[in-house]
Amino acid sequence: MADNAENQLPPCPECAGAYTYEMGALLVCPECGHEWAQTAGDAAADDTGDKVVKDSVGNVLADGDTVTVVKSLKVKGSPSGIKAGTKVRNIKLVDGVDGHDIDCRIEGFGNMQLKSSVVKKV
Repeated sequence: MADNAENQLPPCPECAGAYTYEMGALLVCPECGHEWAQTAGDAAADDTGDKVVKDSVGNVLADGDTVTVVKSLKVKGSPSGIKAGTKVRNIKLVDGVDGHDIDCRIEGFGNMQLKSSVVKKV
């Protein structure tokens, strides 16, 4: 069975659990039991054709927003990585490579690109 990274399923909006799965037209979180309707995707286009980027719980992100990392992230060359709860200020939305659509600077790590599915708007 493939994991969420390969299926591109969003994490649970209630508990941010990464093990969501599809059950008919719904997405289900086995960790907390929350069920919700599947949307067209995290990066859809609005009425004007502009790209809309949403965080892990569905909030629309914009340039200059402050977000919080919702799960610990491994970083090559760093023994600790980025811990869940790390605040990232003044993000910039970009058309990144491999789903990385946020350009930011993280204290102690420098400039990085993150996926919107691992952050939550503050």
